[in-house]
Amino acid sequence: MLRRIGVVDTTFSRVNMGSIAEMELRECGSGFRTLRRTVPGVKDLPVACKKLIEEDSCDIVIACGMPGKEAIDKVCAHEASQGIIQAQLMTNIHIVEVFVHMDEADNERELKKLAENRTREHARNAYLLLFKPEMLIRQAGTGQRQGFPDAGPVGEDERSTIVH
Repeated sequence: MLRRIGVVDTTFSRVNMGSIAEMELRECGSGFRTLRRTVPGVKDLPVACKKLIEEDSCDIVIACGMPGKEAIDKVCAHEASQGIIQAQLMTNIHIVEVFVHMDEADNERELKKLAENRTREHARNAYLLLFKPEMLIRQAGTGQRQGFPDAGPVGEDERSTIVH
């Protein structure tokens, strides 16, 4: 059976995150069809994701957005995130949220690189959730960070101080 992976991005984003996700998915493997939608902003993502699941039978969805750096943008991102969580709970389908806040980088070059890396890594995560969940189990506790260098597991010295 051919699986379906939905990809939703926004026109507000300053990087074409949806195309990056589609390219990364093609590099991951086959056995799926990608369905792409674009909406104006992050608060439009939850319903677009839910529609891909309910109307287009997607098995997983990747939601890409780039909230701005103003306080109102952070509120909108939080509301969108809450909507995405609600859509997951209503449909029992994973929606991998890929948000890159415009104030996470010091300049436009770094912002673009962050958006590309985070989108690629989360697209891989979506693929693994759908096709190879055991690979994610092997990464448990390894301090994975999407878009930034991985933090790594807690060192031996720090682990030995934990009191049970």
